[in-house]
Amino acid sequence: MSLMQRLGWRRGVIALAVAACIAWAAIAAQSEKEIALVIGEPYEAMRQRSSATIGPAIPGRAWFNMPKSDARLHFIDPHFGFVTPLARFFTVMFDDELIDGVRMSPQIEPLLLDDTLKVVLELQEQWRKAGWIPTRANDFPPFADTPQWRAQLRDVSKGGTTYWQAGNQYQVMMVVNRFRDYKHPTEERYLIKLQLATPWVKP
Repeated sequence: MSLMQRLGWRRGVIALAVAACIAWAAIAAQSEKEIALVIGEPYEAMRQRSSATIGPAIPGRAWFNMPKSDARLHFIDPHFGFVTPLARFFTVMFDDELIDGVRMSPQIEPLLLDDTLKVVLELQEQWRKAGWIPTRANDFPPFADTPQWRAQLRDVSKGGTTYWQAGNQYQVMMVVNRFRDYKHPTEERYLIKLQLATPWVKP
């Protein structure tokens, strides 16, 4: 094989590898399902809009359903919208076929502390940019990557909680606690819990 042929062959292999990476990235992006909703809307509108499969509401009942796969929450309010990471625990609550809340853990496994802080700080930044305001910040301050916060989160008896509010329309509670992960018994792992509904804690 001549030098030019070898160079041409290598370029072809590189081009194929690049194309494969692009294709795999596109497949991965498509496979990341989402539940797209806003509090107060008809439950069926959420089902039709979302790429993740979720069961129907029960007429006249207050209950909840869970997506059939890992999914991210896409909160689609035009002013206060935000997007979470993929979640394995994810419940959409309804009352008489209207969405009245979400409870979820925006992660697919317990996370290390650095990764936990990355998730909560990114969510807080989304809320801040969209006009959400911390509620009762003196008692429940926003999370921060500081030695004090890290020490508090490492304390299994403490953890942390913060509330954010979007006008008089929505409120979110985010809780972080240390978690005993039997898959990683020698590591400090953490769970993030998120609840979204109309305001229930007064400023």
